[in-house]
Amino acid sequence: MFIDPHAHMISRTTDDYEAMARSGVVAVIEPAFWIGQARTNAGSYKDYLSHILGFERFRAGQFGIRHYCCIGLNSKEANNEALAEAVMELLPDFATKEGVVAIGEIGYDEQTALEDKYFRLQLDLARELDLPVMIHTPHRDKKRGASRSMDVIIEHGIAPSRVVIDHVNEETIKEVKDRGFWAAFSIYPHSKMTAERMVALVKQYGAERLIVDSACDWGISDPLSVSKTASLLADQGISADDVRLVTYANALAAYGQSGQMTETDWLSPAPIDQRTLYQGNSVLRGGQTPQVGRPD
Repeated sequence: MFIDPHAHMISRTTDDYEAMARSGVVAVIEPAFWIGQARTNAGSYKDYLSHILGFERFRAGQFGIRHYCCIGLNSKEANNEALAEAVMELLPDFATKEGVVAIGEIGYDEQTALEDKYFRLQLDLARELDLPVMIHTPHRDKKRGASRSMDVIIEHGIAPSRVVIDHVNEETIKEVKDRGFWAAFSIYPHSKMTAERMVALVKQYGAERLIVDSACDWGISDPLSVSKTASLLADQGISADDVRLVTYANALAAYGQSGQMTETDWLSPAPIDQRTLYQGNSVLRGGQTPQVGRPD
């Protein structure tokens, strides 16, 4: 069994859910993020958050995958102050809905004053709601951005054990681990972190507090990254216990602190019934036979 704790499934096809289920993925976490084009009003943000809380949860369940999400204002759009203010009004209501396991993904992009302002406000919201936090570390000037993120988190009185620092790499892993945070790695085909580099990091640092995810989105990415990385780890001599930690158990421990995510969700699942509709619509198309019964 695998958990993909960072997957932007709104960007993926239903075929991806089928493939993930076949590969052993039992649960996914979908963080709120930038969709590739800036949103211009709070209404579009409201519809987006409703989608990842609603239809994506339904769509995943049609293939026996449990879907959770994180709620937040991403760092890129925090630079639109009018939009950010309006979205901040929406977040408390969405963050208290069923299936929300963290505030995220939040943090820095260009490390501007507005990004800092809304990062801090969302950390306060996470503390108020007693939710874990998922941190996006910037693609540029990553080391400084990661260090600054952790400094601000500590300043706001949030325990490192409640925070997942994502998009970690060789440059940032030591500080993340030394300071007691969870370190998550986005396994991409050509960038961020490859499975081969992940093997080397597990060998060097051990499996404690390390998390593998796909961060699959609208770019060139792979929704099967978690299972493929697990296979490579095993092939390279990493113990079964350590493979399980980085591809399943650590994610469950980190996000299970929300009280919204537990193993019984997928160990004792409701039967799949693809005859079920969501607002009158099915994931199936003409001629397909609905699957009815327990997941394989």
